Amino acid sequence: MAVDPLAPIAQPSAVLFACNMNAVRSPMAEALLKRRLRTRVYVDSCGVRHGTLDPFVVEVMAELGIDVAKHRPKSFDELEDGFFDLIVSLSPEAQHRSIELTRTMACDIEYWPTLDVTMLDGNRATRLDAYRAVRDELDRRIRKRFPETSE
Repeated sequence: MAVDPLAPIAQPSAVLFACNMNAVRSPMAEALLKRRLRTRVYVDSCGVRHGTLDPFVVEVMAELGIDVAKHRPKSFDELEDGFFDLIVSLSPEAQHRSIELTRTMACDIEYWPTLDVTMLDGNRATRLDAYRAVRDELDRRIRKRFPETSE
């Protein structure tokens, strides 16, 4: 059976999630994939700009038993490892930066447009519900894209 050289890598060994400030969406996605695949895949996250971890992220991830309180946001320029098989961009800005980054490297890019919940107004309960919705949507996409293997 011939393999299509342009087909996406089915099970990448190194994945980067990227968003605007590495403060909400990409740290959630990083933590969710790490929980799912443990050490079978190297997973990191970054932002177009350096941000500050959002306390609502810590709270909604703790609801799933995932501790992200020690996450330290970083930008693309602060990445320690620049070799990824797949970059998943979660915002338009991150998508543009990912394309720039991969001009000189072999790497798949997937764009998962994800709501920027920091732009929403409302009381604490309303905002937490929005963060949960983003978390759950990312988890759904991760489960679909990265099926568990028997390894």
